[in-house]
Amino acid sequence: MTPPVPDADESLPGPAWWRVLIVALVAVVWALASHHASSSENPPAWGAVLALTPASIALALALWRLPRRWMGVGAIALQAGLLLAGWPWLQTQAALLFLVEQLGVYILLALFFGRSLKGPGESLVTQMARRVHGGVLSPAQLRYTRQVTLAWTLFFLGIALVSLLLFLLVPVAIWSTFANLLAGPLIGLMFVAEFLCRRLVLAGEDQTTIADAVRAWKAHNASNAHKAP
Repeated sequence: MTPPVPDADESLPGPAWWRVLIVALVAVVWALASHHASSSENPPAWGAVLALTPASIALALALWRLPRRWMGVGAIALQAGLLLAGWPWLQTQAALLFLVEQLGVYILLALFFGRSLKGPGESLVTQMARRVHGGVLSPAQLRYTRQVTLAWTLFFLGIALVSLLLFLLVPVAIWSTFANLLAGPLIGLMFVAEFLCRRLVLAGEDQTTIADAVRAWKAHNASNAHKAP
């Protein structure tokens, strides 16, 4: 099948590459800062701020969208009050806060992939593959994309389990090295491994690239955002 031809804007380097570079630099700085804050014997207060900020913003945005605005405002005020009340303890628990945040992300991602395997509907990766292939998939592609959805589900659950066990069983510096410095590259390695596996399993049938997969992921998320009330 002929791969989709990118639009003219997509084929040009420039702003898109700058955005990728900026995101990559921010991710590296964030990982190094998280590792430093988590592995320090005397955790800096900014480490707790770093760990709490993403979850706090996400929760505040969700509360703001409650049907009754006064409920959202009240819940956000309660959230802020709890953070202020617990701050003397929270600022000394950077590693625990990063653990909870990361476990939450990995478990949510596992649920995001895994729940699409239930019932007669198509799996998440199958849905994205249809976008790349113009809506037409062969039986082999259907089987493979469902298996990849399961693989990503198990991968995220495995990352969460390993992180939790390391946090409980080894010095915090070792856990932090895995959780903050190695987990991200492992996700990237999973993308590459799946791409190479697809080339072997679907040889001569699938000519898509990792960039096609990223565009399909963005399109899927955008479609879900439009459907949301």
